[in-house]
Amino acid sequence: MDEHIDVLVGDWMSELNIPTRAYNVANGLGIGYEETFLEALEPALENIAKKGIKLAANAGTVATKELYDIVVKMVKEKGLDLAVAWIEGDVVSDLVKDDLKKAPRKFVHISTGESLEEWGFDPLFAQCYLGGLGIAMAFKAGADIVICGRVADASPIVGAAAWWHNWSRTDYDQLAQSLIAGHLIECSVYVTGGNFCGFKSLDWAGINDLGYPIAEIAHDGDVIITKAKNTGGLVSIETCKEQLLYEIQGMYYLNCDVTAVINQACFTELAPNRVMLSGITGKPPPAATKMGLTAFGGYQAELHWAMIGLDIDERVKLLDDQLRDSFGKSRMAKFSLWDISVYGSTPENPRNQNSCIVDVRLFAQARHAEDLSETNFIRPALDINMHTYPAATFHADLRTAVPKVFTEYFPTLIPQPTQTIHFSTGASPMTFVPPTETTIHPASQPSYPPTNPVDLSSFGPTKQVPLGRVVYGRAGDKGSNCNVGLFARNAQEWPWLRSLLSTEKLIDLMDEEYKGQEIDRMEFPNLWAVHFLLHDHLDRGVTANAGYDILGKFIAEFLRLKKVDVPVAFLEKGVL
Repeated sequence: MDEHIDVLVGDWMSELNIPTRAYNVANGLGIGYEETFLEALEPALENIAKKGIKLAANAGTVATKELYDIVVKMVKEKGLDLAVAWIEGDVVSDLVKDDLKKAPRKFVHISTGESLEEWGFDPLFAQCYLGGLGIAMAFKAGADIVICGRVADASPIVGAAAWWHNWSRTDYDQLAQSLIAGHLIECSVYVTGGNFCGFKSLDWAGINDLGYPIAEIAHDGDVIITKAKNTGGLVSIETCKEQLLYEIQGMYYLNCDVTAVINQACFTELAPNRVMLSGITGKPPPAATKMGLTAFGGYQAELHWAMIGLDIDERVKLLDDQLRDSFGKSRMAKFSLWDISVYGSTPENPRNQNSCIVDVRLFAQARHAEDLSETNFIRPALDINMHTYPAATFHADLRTAVPKVFTEYFPTLIPQPTQTIHFSTGASPMTFVPPTETTIHPASQPSYPPTNPVDLSSFGPTKQVPLGRVVYGRAGDKGSNCNVGLFARNAQEWPWLRSLLSTEKLIDLMDEEYKGQEIDRMEFPNLWAVHFLLHDHLDRGVTANAGYDILGKFIAEFLRLKKVDVPVAFLEKGVL
């Protein structure tokens, strides 16, 4: 690597791996940290020491002390002069234990609004988000490597920049800029061409070597996003826009250190693969932080059938009715979830069989494994195969039908906790206390209809084509909420997109995917983007969702498939 890197950062946190590892650790079933961190760290340690590079990562997941001990041992065995620290404070099971029992109604699910009492599960583990200024304190005290658990995705970047520039806790604009810099690079190659709507425009000679992103953060908070030299992929205004719009909740991006106001975000290309971020301002952070409670949810299993031919809807109804009869009322009563979903469709006059095969998926959940045993799940499903729909074909691979544990996840809010920083050097632990200057945020972010809408007919003749031929998009999950951001290719097409994409139009485009959920709408005028937050769109979130789109990524591409009246003048400029 030719670039001089001051701090390496790594984000291993998600709402999939954390509840899963929390359950496993609580039941003595496995390790609680991320082994892939050690695989990446071990060969790099000597160069980290030689070049004086700092490192901060949240790969501790739910077992930060255990990972720290391994890293300290690894450093010692290599004879390296590296000080290691770990941050304690994100695991709050003991801190909230009494409140969880005595006052469950005070804990409210931030997506659904239900209380912990209404949720009805027994929490096994409680862990909250932390900010990045504890990392900055550790670096300032001499740590070279800082091992964290659930510091938020962007917090290692905030901590690195705050330490390097010696920012104070009230340098909100600078902290906010670094927070969004962190948001842009925390998903690794997403900002350098991964998951990019414009993937066809990439240099395909480098698609197997997308470069890791680099955030250059100046003392005044100015941010430039680039990537490692001589690597594949792309850093462009469009890749940066897509990543900024990923997994956000609205105009405020909340972190334990700062509230970033992002509705005026702007990107400027300075040179190939160098994009500047501007327009971000900061406010004091919220007093509260998000806490996730993990509980045992039960067991789940699934079975699949293939269908081909006419009248698919009627075939599915026949299969559903016969399955319910075969299972019987007593078995059916033991399922907490029974979901039959259809994936795919049959085109008219198909050219080959594969193009018109439909997957029908039975997904079931139950409290006890026995309720999904071979006798109670596989057998009654197979029994109907000879007397159901034409050409009935059961998927022979039954590994998905073996009952597997799933977890329920309950995100709520608690006051920010105190952090404790421990050092391998033998130095006394340090304490980082929560902020005293904070901002109160309402439960929902600002939502509004199209600003300055224009008459769509003023753009001239139109043609019905998929929205995605002229519009970029990105979507993602946060708990059971799902966000989707859609943005125009240029300033001339922005008034059209802004006027087209009202909440009512979104509901129309969602079609059967709209189940009556609350939707927030806002605009990013400098990004030419409309952003929607779909409340509780993902059932119970990634760990328990019955669908294929457990991470909420599909909705943007589904919307880009939908046909709309696009001005011919736009299409004449080319399509995505």
